Amino acid sequence: MNPTLIVVPTYNEQENLSRLVQRLLKLPVAVDVLVVDGNSPDGTGRIADELAAKHPEIHVLHQREKDGLGRAYLAGFKWALEHDYEFIFEMDCDLSHNPDDVPMFLEAAQNADLILGSRYVGGIRVINWPLKRLMLSRSAGKYVALVTGMPFTDPTGGYKCFRRRALQAVKLGEIRSNHYSFQIEMTHQLWRQGFKIVELPIIFTERAEGRSKMAGHIVSEAFWMVWRLWWQNGFRRKPRIKT
Repeated sequence: MNPTLIVVPTYNEQENLSRLVQRLLKLPVAVDVLVVDGNSPDGTGRIADELAAKHPEIHVLHQREKDGLGRAYLAGFKWALEHDYEFIFEMDCDLSHNPDDVPMFLEAAQNADLILGSRYVGGIRVINWPLKRLMLSRSAGKYVALVTGMPFTDPTGGYKCFRRRALQAVKLGEIRSNHYSFQIEMTHQLWRQGFKIVELPIIFTERAEGRSKMAGHIVSEAFWMVWRLWWQNGFRRKPRIKT
């Protein structure tokens, strides 16, 4: 077993899963991969099982139905902790996150508890997004910072690396968010506890295959959830413990 696990939620990703796995297995650092499939009707789960049969580094969790991004990651995190992984990644299956950045994340994680891949630190690095989507993402980041006080440029980003000790400090059973706001809630839980969080610049490329999962109810969930986080932190806009 390798100390690093890449958790990859999937739903109808038959065009992308094999390509992603090939890229990950060719990295200069050894990683394991956990595919968490939401009963994809296009056969993604079957493809994942076939890859796992060929490669001992690949593992699969099958969910009964599509239950949201957050539920998929929580299932993956619990599995990772049960199997004693030290570095646990979040990564999209559609190759919008560059697998070649994994070594950079691992290097930064030697001296931090959570690494956030940021599309905006030091400038905008997003490829093939319409202006409306870019403005929504940037506005969301500023809104999160205004309400919660978190100083991060890209709190909704989904390319992350957690140290084991950080995930152990999160009460995973109490995480309520289930879409992009899940990313905000996980980061906020660690930030307000005083864990060391570092942003790294990444290039985000919009998916070439398959369909985006963005929808209006996802935006609504994130809009209201940040106020709950502010309340949970005792109406503070700073960590309870100094970083």
